[in-house]
Amino acid sequence: MYRAIDSFPRWRSYFYFITLIFFLAWLVKNVFIAVIIETFAEIRVQFQQMWGSRSSTTSTATTQMFHEDAAGGWQLVAVDVNKPQGRAPACLQQMMRSSVFHMFILSMVTVDVIVAASNYHKGESFRRQYDEFYLAEVAFTVLFDLEALLKIWCLGFTGYISSSLHKFELLLVIGTTLHVYPDLYHSQFTYFQVLRVVRLIKISPALEDFVYKIFGPGKKLGSLVVFTASLLIVMSAISLQMFCFVEELDRFTTFPRAFMSMFQILTQEGWVDVMDQTLNAVGHMWAPVVAIYFILYHLFATLILLSLFVAVILDNLELDEDLKKLKQLKQSEANADTKEKLPLRLRIFEKFPNRPQMVKISKLPSDFTVPKIRESFMKQFIDRQQQDTCCLLRSLPSASSSSCDHPKRSAIEDNKYIDQKLRKSVFSIRARNLLEKETAVTKILRACTRQRMLSGSFEGQPAKERSILSVQHHIRQERRSLRHGSNSQRISRGKSLETLTQDHSNTVRYRNAQREDSEIKMIQEKKEQAEMKRKVQEEELRENHPYFDKPLFIVGREHRFRNFCRVVVRARFNASKTDPVTGAVKNTKYHQLYDLLGLVTYLDWVMIIVTICSCISMMFESPFRRVMHAPTLQIAEYVFVIFMSIELNLKIMADGLFFTPTAVIRDFGGVMDIFIYLVSLIFLCWMPQNVPAESGAQLLMVLRCLRPLRIFKLVPQMRKVVRELFSGFKEIFLVSILLLTLMLVFASFGVQLFAGKLAKCNDPNILRREDCNGIFRINVSVSKNLNLKLRPGEKKPGFWVPRVWANPRNFNFDNVGNAMLALFEVLSLKGWVEVRDVIIHRVGPMHGIYIHVFVFLGCMIGLTLFVGVVIANFNENKGTALLTVDQRRWEDLKSRLKIAQPLHLPPRPDNDGFRAKMYDITQHPFFKRTIALLVLAQSVLLSVKWDVEDPVTVPLATMSVVFTFIFVLEVTMKIIAMSPAGFWQSRRNRYDLLVTSLGVIWVVLHFALLNAYTYMMGACVIVFRFFSICGKHVTLKMLLLTVVVSMYKSFFIIVGMFLLLLCYAFAGVVLFGTVKYGENINRHANFSSAGKAITVLFRIVTGEDWNKIMHDCMVQPPFCTPDEFTYWATDCGNYAGALMYFCSFYVIIAYIMLNLLVAIIVENFSLFYSTEEDQLLSYNDLRHFQIIWNMVDDKREGVIPTFRVKFLLRLLRGRLEVDLDKDKLLFKHMCYEMERLHNGGDVTFHDVLSMLSYRSVDIRKSLQLEELLAREQLEYTIEEEVAKQTIRMWLKKCLKRIRAKQQQSCSIIHSLRESQQQELSRFLNPPSIETTQPSEDMNANSQDNNMQPETSSQQQLLSPTLSDRGGSRQDAADAGKPQRKFGQWRLPSAPKPISHSVSSVNLRFGGRTTMKSVVCKMNPMTDAASCGSEVKKWWTRQLTVESDESGDDLLDI
Repeated sequence: MYRAIDSFPRWRSYFYFITLIFFLAWLVKNVFIAVIIETFAEIRVQFQQMWGSRSSTTSTATTQMFHEDAAGGWQLVAVDVNKPQGRAPACLQQMMRSSVFHMFILSMVTVDVIVAASNYHKGESFRRQYDEFYLAEVAFTVLFDLEALLKIWCLGFTGYISSSLHKFELLLVIGTTLHVYPDLYHSQFTYFQVLRVVRLIKISPALEDFVYKIFGPGKKLGSLVVFTASLLIVMSAISLQMFCFVEELDRFTTFPRAFMSMFQILTQEGWVDVMDQTLNAVGHMWAPVVAIYFILYHLFATLILLSLFVAVILDNLELDEDLKKLKQLKQSEANADTKEKLPLRLRIFEKFPNRPQMVKISKLPSDFTVPKIRESFMKQFIDRQQQDTCCLLRSLPSASSSSCDHPKRSAIEDNKYIDQKLRKSVFSIRARNLLEKETAVTKILRACTRQRMLSGSFEGQPAKERSILSVQHHIRQERRSLRHGSNSQRISRGKSLETLTQDHSNTVRYRNAQREDSEIKMIQEKKEQAEMKRKVQEEELRENHPYFDKPLFIVGREHRFRNFCRVVVRARFNASKTDPVTGAVKNTKYHQLYDLLGLVTYLDWVMIIVTICSCISMMFESPFRRVMHAPTLQIAEYVFVIFMSIELNLKIMADGLFFTPTAVIRDFGGVMDIFIYLVSLIFLCWMPQNVPAESGAQLLMVLRCLRPLRIFKLVPQMRKVVRELFSGFKEIFLVSILLLTLMLVFASFGVQLFAGKLAKCNDPNILRREDCNGIFRINVSVSKNLNLKLRPGEKKPGFWVPRVWANPRNFNFDNVGNAMLALFEVLSLKGWVEVRDVIIHRVGPMHGIYIHVFVFLGCMIGLTLFVGVVIANFNENKGTALLTVDQRRWEDLKSRLKIAQPLHLPPRPDNDGFRAKMYDITQHPFFKRTIALLVLAQSVLLSVKWDVEDPVTVPLATMSVVFTFIFVLEVTMKIIAMSPAGFWQSRRNRYDLLVTSLGVIWVVLHFALLNAYTYMMGACVIVFRFFSICGKHVTLKMLLLTVVVSMYKSFFIIVGMFLLLLCYAFAGVVLFGTVKYGENINRHANFSSAGKAITVLFRIVTGEDWNKIMHDCMVQPPFCTPDEFTYWATDCGNYAGALMYFCSFYVIIAYIMLNLLVAIIVENFSLFYSTEEDQLLSYNDLRHFQIIWNMVDDKREGVIPTFRVKFLLRLLRGRLEVDLDKDKLLFKHMCYEMERLHNGGDVTFHDVLSMLSYRSVDIRKSLQLEELLAREQLEYTIEEEVAKQTIRMWLKKCLKRIRAKQQQSCSIIHSLRESQQQELSRFLNPPSIETTQPSEDMNANSQDNNMQPETSSQQQLLSPTLSDRGGSRQDAADAGKPQRKFGQWRLPSAPKPISHSVSSVNLRFGGRTTMKSVVCKMNPMTDAASCGSEVKKWWTRQLTVESDESGDDLLDI
């Protein structure tokens, strides 16, 4: 990058390399970790029996064995392993088992570790065989030998070696005993001495449990270590056979050298040097093959093998499914307990005596005494009427807001209010009585549904694969029937013993689930009670202590100034509009911008802007342009302090400082705000002119650099990032202890083996220390590749330097501190190759095993532990660590459904014209594949450099122009096929249009200018075109979505990293701004300004030679020039400051923050990566729903009316199909759910999709506890409401039939009377012409018949979910049964002509059939009498209603 900065414009180099590192090293590389983790988790779920079941940390002190009893049988008997089986006296056995003995041994181990860590190199003059450290080692060895002998004497040898811990102790005893032998002292047996520190793990139970959780199930981790070692051995042997014959290449001459080279490639440290040396040695012919060989091995080792270690560690941290549910329950219970207590800063008021505020009454005679009354008690009576009025007005939606202005009500209104209260109480009593009736009706309906489901009513239909909606619906019905135990005896008849046993087990399981529900409800009630107790405690403190909730104990609780401050502090932008009917929030056009503006309050927005401006001003500071001597930079300092003073005063006056419920200092964020303000205020008042190095003034300037951290407190999402970092501090602390223990073991070993042995004379010709004196000439070379042609007798340029016997510049093992610093640098995989080469060259080749073992343990296990723990803590903070497999799939499904959108693809044109043909061509798979191949072909053109002077560039650019015109043709065809509006709906089409437009602009500029800038623009257009291919394949689209969503969700983490980097950059300018140039501190990498410091720190984030930069900043006299008055006049560094600065920055950024990115990528990858078996709703299901949605939502508005949901559900096919013949009740429930949740308004794409997702999963397995209760309650409510409405409609039908029968009978009698009167009048006065007159009742009945279809259609529109097909079925059934059905008598449908008179009567029975009465001629007297008797008999029969009439309608429920 630095070479590119020197050769090209600075911005181009920074942009290219920073984006390259961000996308490839941080995002794409971590996608491999996500792939391996998800794949390993899937394999674990499928083949969990291969590894065996996990077990928690159990004591191995007891076991079980078979023992023969007195009756000759066998039984399991518990046997205590630690039971004394030796020959020692009882007192010694009791002492050995006591806790005092164990603590004494652990304390001796601690002292031994401290003594070993105190060892250091004293120089050659102090070296002797038997020093105080050797004598101490002999004493500790004898002590631990006696401990082992005592345990063997007390437990017996068999009982002693039965414990794994005792086996490890016995191994240490044997090894350390051999180590104290003089000839073996300070040899490889030193490992046994330093391994005693491992016994200290027993001190902390949490650390012991964590170590067992990671390394206890050693089958997987051990198998992976064996696989890694086998891979290294195999690849080393292959490389040895391939390159051992190559001349001038010494890396693969022997197997140890080949093993070290392949291990170096595995750790990524200097692997490019190995590959370059091999390429130069093999020649140009085999160079490509060798490069591919090394690159493939490097990718496999770094991307797959290291990710496997992370996957195994995460799998070891995973809990069993049953334990997860149990921990979910326990965690909910623990959260309920923590909410009950007030914080300590508020409970301090309980220590003071109660002093409630009393009522003060004025204008009373002195002789009239009034008892003391609490003011809070009087306020209850004063404010009761106002509260009742407000409550009444809130309960009435039609009440006007103006009525709230009257504080008093009249007596009539009070009486009305009391009357309403009494009525509500009476209604509540009635509701309790009706609850039992509704429960009984619900049980009857469920029993009927269960009986229908088991009666085999669908046997006559052809077999068809049931949808997941139908399957889950029947599962829930079965569970509810088992839960309520309805008709259990009647259903169980005729079943086999196996079926009855299964039903019994299901019943027991559902009873247990019901018990779990009761426990969850108890926890919820406990939470509510805890919140109520907390509020009661606050109210008691507020009532009994007048200074409670008073800012600074001065401002009153309801003071006007405090209310004004509250309004200013809590003012926030809110542009969301709610629907007055449904209460739903309406989406505005710029809702994302409005959400951003409403993220924080107006006051916080002002402070964010002021803080950013102040940080920008600090970026212009440098050691040569200091704020103390630059008045322009002091302006931002004054502005920041003034604005922060105003902010803190407003917040303190509104919420209090410390002893109030919503105090400013109630968490770490408030403490940090006050600290930053005090530091800024002190610095502004002091403004020191001379700042000596390593002084208090310089420390104050360093603390001033924490100012950017204010944004963490002001932005809620940034506070969430900090909470995610520090909430898992316990596990990170345990991992740090393990790594420090590992470093301490190897550091102690390194001190005893390498102390004083790494030093060497700087003159390579001198080998002994006695000869290392005087001066020698050292040659100077400008460049490694520059060969100067010298004249005969001329020497190379150089200068004379003194001979010095010294350690290597960056590391040594003379004491434990330096050794641990060197091992910490090696742990980051930086500089370990140099340490290895020095140890092998100066101590011996066999000691190279030391550094390789440490790198393997530290890199493969130690660093991956950090990754695994950070990911586990992130999942725990997100609430996904305790989720079962089904619950995690459900959470992934919900997140995936939020991302899903309606298809932005317009429908195909109706006609078969030109547009339709274009539509078919552009949507054909062959057309899409051809375009993808053309994009790849155009991208291949960038494999050759486009240079203006190169003649090959012109034909390449011409081919790119041809491709551009082809893509223009593609876009034109799509616009014609879809219309411009339809084409613009898709984001992918917009991107293609943008890239194509840029391509056209490039073509014009290319032929007009033809220079280097146009070629660069053409290359950029090709790169942009290449990204469009990611959306044309499912797998590429999945990976692209993973990266994009990860970038979106990790935005605040990246911002947090930048703020931390900015703080360290400001501090680096103060501490190391004037450090002299060294090996890595140069004109490109230095801390002279904030911009260059940010560049250096970004380089350190990538891990590139951060340790060498640290050592350059540690330079001390006599290698620099100090100054006692000002830090900017010296070029020396700061040893302690550089150690704390660089180590803390590297740990926080590289080990924690970057691993948070890995956690986010793993989480987002699980959203899109899932097989068809794992998916609750597959991509095909979502695609089918999107197509059906586009058919219903013809206007592409994203919303549809509620009544259209039933048409959408009927159009669904496949796994989301709803069969109306089998699952009519499910169809009603789904439609009513949409009506209930949205109050008959419009529903969105995600609303219907969410309803289908809930109905398509097993909520008992997939939903968490609280969500499960809420969902089951909703489904129970929907089921009961649907049942009530069905019964209500059935009753309405029955009443309508009865009324129709009554109207029919009345109309028949009335018509008969009229006919009798007409016959009698004709008999008395015979007319000359016969006429036919319809009666009024017949006209009324005809009107009723005409109005009935309209009424039914309106009813269907109002409640489409409760439509019944009973009417149409009844009409079909009545066609062949004209006489009687279910007790209904009907007149003959065929008319019989009778003489004398004609009359037509339209009758409607039960709202189903229409009959015509006939014209009858009769004799004057006999026919009238017989007609009257027949009518009387018919009317008697019509009044009889059989009970079988309700059976047909019950089948429709």
